[in-house]
Amino acid sequence: MTRQQQRLLARTAFFALFVLAPPLDILRLDLTLGHFILFGYNWTLGLAAFQAGEIGPGQAVLNLVLRAFVPLAAIVAVFGFAAWKWGRVYCGWLCPHFSVVETINNLMRRAFGKPTLWERASGARDLRLTPVVLAAVFGFAFLWALTLLTYLLPPREIYHNLFNLALTRNQFIFLSAATVVFSLEFLLARHLFCRFGCAVGVFQSFVWMANKKAMVVGFERARAPACASCEASCDDACPMRLKPRNIKRYKFACTQCGECLSACDEVQRDNPQGALLHWVAREEALHTSDRDFGRRPDVPEIRRHGVYEQGRAGHGQNVSGFGFRVSGPASSSTGGMPRQPETRNPKLETG
Repeated sequence: MTRQQQRLLARTAFFALFVLAPPLDILRLDLTLGHFILFGYNWTLGLAAFQAGEIGPGQAVLNLVLRAFVPLAAIVAVFGFAAWKWGRVYCGWLCPHFSVVETINNLMRRAFGKPTLWERASGARDLRLTPVVLAAVFGFAFLWALTLLTYLLPPREIYHNLFNLALTRNQFIFLSAATVVFSLEFLLARHLFCRFGCAVGVFQSFVWMANKKAMVVGFERARAPACASCEASCDDACPMRLKPRNIKRYKFACTQCGECLSACDEVQRDNPQGALLHWVAREEALHTSDRDFGRRPDVPEIRRHGVYEQGRAGHGQNVSGFGFRVSGPASSSTGGMPRQPETRNPKLETG
């Protein structure tokens, strides 16, 4: 199974979980009851007993800490650790919104020769697919609106009213307004929302940027001439419309989807040296992440599959889950590698 097939399977399963979680009482906030439902059980803060005078203030505070702050802190810690180590991997491999983004991208590419309305066409067009694109946009928008409503109100009531065309006034207003908003977002600004409007995504990006040794897409600059035969396939493949060959700070919104890696693999499939883009981490990641603002530190160059071409021990170590490799033992000064030629920027040295 290829990388993209694995990702499609993960995204499909998580999207199904996202839609089915409320009807199956896996997770939802029931506003009619005033508390969460978690795996079929009522998840309350335990304050009703305090209001009834059955417990004291100390027990009420303890309930609040154990049932609210501790679970929330655990979720943030686990989510933050994943972002620190792998970046926006949730976005690229699980997020139901990003699944819609990629689906509409692919449909627009086939219909209009471009993944968004704001770019120039770079491929063949088939305008007969325009109704399919619009149906996908409005269909996903309505599904998202309906799913969000079931996270707030009893799903059985919502689906019963919908199938019998007996929605209440407030339910109808919510579904209509949310469908219009999601339709506009999916059609016109889905990438902008992912890059700048999603709090979950931006949080992951900031945590990821703070770790210069986190997993990142690395580019073998020494083999850059091999890109001459390619029409920027990696740039065109990126769902977030980023430039994968650039340094890390220009890839702030990278979702680690690996589409650029797959595109490079395809273009360079007949090249004995392989692709030029790889997932890298630890010391190798510094070649991409530690070159900001004109700095040129002595960092190891990226080699194919993360294996340094050197005489001494520098064998790569496989990192399961994402298929990238990282360097082995290294010296303290240059990571076990010959020192890279220093590149000076006269503009930075003036004054």
